Amino acid sequence: MPLAMTVAPLPVLDAHDPASLDRAAAILREGGLVAVPTETVYGLAADAGNANAVAALYAAKGRPAFNPLIAHVDGLERALTLITLSDAALALAHAFWPGPLTLVSRRKESAAISDLAAAGLDTLAVRWPDAPAMTGLVARLGRPLAAPSANLSGTISPTTAAHVAEGLAGRITMVLDGGPCLVGVESTIIADTLEGLVLLRPGALPREAIEAVTGARLKGAGGKAAISAPGMLKSHYAPRARLRLNVTAPEADEIYLAFADHRGSGAKAVLHLSESGDLAEAAANLFSLMRKADQMGERIAVAPVPATGLGEAINDRLTRAAAPKDS
Repeated sequence: MPLAMTVAPLPVLDAHDPASLDRAAAILREGGLVAVPTETVYGLAADAGNANAVAALYAAKGRPAFNPLIAHVDGLERALTLITLSDAALALAHAFWPGPLTLVSRRKESAAISDLAAAGLDTLAVRWPDAPAMTGLVARLGRPLAAPSANLSGTISPTTAAHVAEGLAGRITMVLDGGPCLVGVESTIIADTLEGLVLLRPGALPREAIEAVTGARLKGAGGKAAISAPGMLKSHYAPRARLRLNVTAPEADEIYLAFADHRGSGAKAVLHLSESGDLAEAAANLFSLMRKADQMGERIAVAPVPATGLGEAINDRLTRAAAPKDS
């Protein structure tokens, strides 16, 4: 009888320890992959200018190569070596960086980015995260880091180091543990186009905050928009279990993700996104509770969540999680 394959546990180091960051930077210089905490979710980092490292990242995640990556930087100055920004996009950068905002704009010919990281596009997604571990690694390397979420492509995004280890053990070199992510959903993605600013993906930065800076309503990308940024696949962030949305009366075999006054009477089990109806709390809990529900049963029902503020991002993730897996 053949012996079962065993996977060695991932080394997990303290993201707040300079020596751990030095070790992680050395791995990245050599083309390795390191999971790194950010304020949104854990990212899987690779040297964005090293095509072999980026190819290894795609392989580790099982990510389609037409799905571009976000280049993470440690300041606006480095961002402007990669992309050109309009006055409107620069205003957003000054208002919200460092933070959960990604800007997609024309990639400069001199940008130190592999074509594979940009999925062959002439645009590039760039973010300056409010995350000392990620920005510390960029500063150590002196180069941007490509860093999608540190999970298998299409599955639930990780908000703890344990989530990363569960999904990517045997596929990457190391995890930096910075504790649970404070925000819990990915960045908002804005395209800087000749026609103006376009919302490609709702995220941790609410639409209303962006529009307060721009003074104009954001355009939407539309359902048939080409994939020009992460998180635009119809099926994404998906649990194994069947997922039903906007449920007020869950069935007896369903794990219920409750919100505010929707308490989930009659469900197999109830997990609360936020008992008080706090959208920030619900966003922070979303992926961890989806993961927990996925382990508890084969069917998940989710209470209605208002589509305002952070609720727009929450509903976007839930809609993609519930989409057919082949879409």
